[in-house]
Amino acid sequence: MSTVVVTEDVTGPAYDQLGREWTLQRDVNAWDNPGSWPALLQNAEAVIVRNRTQVNEQFFAAAPNLKVVARAGVGLDNIDLEAANRAGVVIVAPLGANAVSVAEHTLTLALALAKNLVTSDTETKGGSWNRVPTQELGGKTWGLLSAGATARATARVAKAFGMTVLAYDPYVDPNHPELQDLGIQLASLEEVLAASNVLSVHLPHTDATHHLLNSTRLSSLPPGALVISVGRGEVIDEQALLGLLESGHLGGAGLDVREQEPPRPGALESHSRVLLTPHVAGISVQAQARIADVLCQQVRLVLRGDTATSAVGEHVKAKRPVRQ
Repeated sequence: MSTVVVTEDVTGPAYDQLGREWTLQRDVNAWDNPGSWPALLQNAEAVIVRNRTQVNEQFFAAAPNLKVVARAGVGLDNIDLEAANRAGVVIVAPLGANAVSVAEHTLTLALALAKNLVTSDTETKGGSWNRVPTQELGGKTWGLLSAGATARATARVAKAFGMTVLAYDPYVDPNHPELQDLGIQLASLEEVLAASNVLSVHLPHTDATHHLLNSTRLSSLPPGALVISVGRGEVIDEQALLGLLESGHLGGAGLDVREQEPPRPGALESHSRVLLTPHVAGISVQAQARIADVLCQQVRLVLRGDTATSAVGEHVKAKRPVRQ
């Protein structure tokens, strides 16, 4: 019988059911102990990871029978796809499964900043009755960096507020049906930044996106603009962001992801116009259930010798013999 190994804190009914179909072995601390991999992964044909297990050459070398790695999430920062391709291992990820969760979180951060909710709540509970005018989002422009699944879901809620939605994504198919359906206007990076009263960042971290939002680009946002970061923290130069918040050019920032996670306490942590959450935009209960369902079904497909339908690498079918 095939062995499925879980190397991080991934739980839920879908995984329990998978464990009734195949041998399921858990070591939620294995991500932090590569020395344990040869013994743990020797017989593994499927491995389920989150974002901490480094799925690299060392990982594949320790798992000679491995057929599929299932990523419980959508970011692929911890997975070396080229190494997976060389090893003949299928990589599956539930792309889009957490899009609604991320979109709702993104909108929540923007609204909380626009309506000054956190400060107002704290002051009112402290006995103050400070009726300071706030901002509306309706009729303004929401800019998206990326036109992927989470960005498109965010566009859907922004349009419900009567906002104009622009997006920068040099890789998206301009004929993607959702772009037209949602009224998303593709534009250059410079055009998006210049027009965005709210800018949400949904980009992965790559060499090309590292500190993409530097001081110069952040300065090109309209005065009072809100910056919401829900992709990867390294896309924003945090020192540049802090400088523009302190100068008053930016109206606020909502950061779910950081350059370093967890971050060292600093000026952003104490800034009155910064809202911080601990990388939770995509982990609603409902999103995690959808992710689990997709991943477990993908593992079943590969272990049965069928074609994965949510593969993100070169391979969609096991290259090694499948145990029946």
